[in-house]
Amino acid sequence: MHTSSTSPSRARDPFLDLVRTVAILAVVGQHWIMPVLGYEDATITTGNALTTPGWWVFTWLSQVMPLVFFAGGAANLISLGRSPGARVWLGARVRRLLLPVLPLLAVWLAVPELLRELGVAEQPLRVAGAIAGQLLWFLAVYLLTVLATPLLAAAHRRWGLAVPFALAGAAALVDIARFADVPLVGYANAVFVWLAVHQLGFHYAQGRLGTLHGRGALALAAGGFTVTALLVLAGPYPASMIGMPGAPMSNMSPPTVLLTSLAVGQIGLLLAARPALHALTARPGPRAALSWLGPRFMTIYLWHMPALIVVAGVTVLGLGYTTPDPGSLGWFAATPVWVLLAGAILLGLLQVFGRFEVRQVAVPATVPVAQLAAAALLGSTGLLGLAAKGFTTPVGAGLLGGPLPWIALVLSAYLLTTAPVPARQAGLRLLDRCVTTWNSVRGARV
Repeated sequence: MHTSSTSPSRARDPFLDLVRTVAILAVVGQHWIMPVLGYEDATITTGNALTTPGWWVFTWLSQVMPLVFFAGGAANLISLGRSPGARVWLGARVRRLLLPVLPLLAVWLAVPELLRELGVAEQPLRVAGAIAGQLLWFLAVYLLTVLATPLLAAAHRRWGLAVPFALAGAAALVDIARFADVPLVGYANAVFVWLAVHQLGFHYAQGRLGTLHGRGALALAAGGFTVTALLVLAGPYPASMIGMPGAPMSNMSPPTVLLTSLAVGQIGLLLAARPALHALTARPGPRAALSWLGPRFMTIYLWHMPALIVVAGVTVLGLGYTTPDPGSLGWFAATPVWVLLAGAILLGLLQVFGRFEVRQVAVPATVPVAQLAAAALLGSTGLLGLAAKGFTTPVGAGLLGGPLPWIALVLSAYLLTTAPVPARQAGLRLLDRCVTTWNSVRGARV
């Protein structure tokens, strides 16, 4: 028995809540166990434990970003169906995504200079700022998926499964161009790949995936993983589903079409396990954990690497700790302690910063859709800039050479969600008219 139905306006689905919780905890856990660190002559060395021979196989399950976008797609369609309109829904979603990032930006405006005053060398400081900023790529891309959701919902109603297939086909064409010595075109797959997986979430909330179980789900998993394996064998896709240092290419940066077949395999496994997962969510302990973690997903994601940076700063830079060889007895003994220390720091950070995500303020109903769309685009641009450049201003670069311009874009994006601004610019008026026209003809709302 399953809880899916053809109505996207049903009550919360505990299966989706559990998938998102497991996915975010898997992201955190993987990021905490991957670093291989050492410190000598004011230089921190970094490596990745998953480069250990044979360990790439774990990434086929531990790379859970496809599941994050899948569960997000289902949740977005469901919440859009419950909303009184696309404008109200978009405003709430954009603001909910932008607000928790503001305290992170404020902290990192002060942290680099403070650490310099404490005597931290420049190279580890740049590494810390880069690591803290890199993970913002997800939020940047997710803002774009949220902005596209009303349009994709209409496409879902009209064309069904053709939509994710078309997006995956576009991703394959991008890969072909990328492998034909046009590398920059590969970044288009940050849109095509993740929108395709996000669209599969629609088919769980309102489609055949919502009714799939048992052997059918296992067949889906087998098909997804088989296609993934064949693409790896045919090349040039690497076997690891995360980026590896020194590798000639990555399946994640930028994403490749391989991640869409990996998503199908992972989704099939989850659907096969859904009865057991539903039974788990019915227990008081897991249910209470889901209810506490759910409103704090973004805060957990944003602050889990700063928590790791604190632990690494104290142990590696301060105490001279060096990560044991991955797979050795010392590594297996030290890793649980490392994770517990990072977890304790993260819990403290959640107590301080979780309130920004939990206590959300409603977006005024008078904010135009065009203004909210501009907020999403500005926020995404600022976050991508921070992901690429990091939080640490290089010495001598000046304010404009560091993160400040990108932070200003994110702050401007948030302010656009708080009150209506006269749309005097021709482009903003045109966009507003386009959205109004689309709303008038889009027919029955999802």
